[in-house]
Amino acid sequence: MAYTNEKTGDAHKVEGAVDQVKGEAKDQYGKLTDNKSKQAEGKWDKAKGAVKDKIGDLKNEMNENRK
Repeated sequence: MAYTNEKTGDAHKVEGAVDQVKGEAKDQYGKLTDNKSKQAEGKWDKAKGAVKDKIGDLKNEMNENRK
């Protein structure tokens, strides 16, 4: 198998989980400090993480179908 720089589905899922946790922390901090900007940033990170997680699912499914 040749080396590629492309991420695996699992790598996307891990990145997605990290973004979601980071986003939740920012969202909660924004709520606690009444910082709407930080809250919005957290919601964006959570959404970005959910998309990365779904991409990971799709890549894993594609790899399963290749076998």
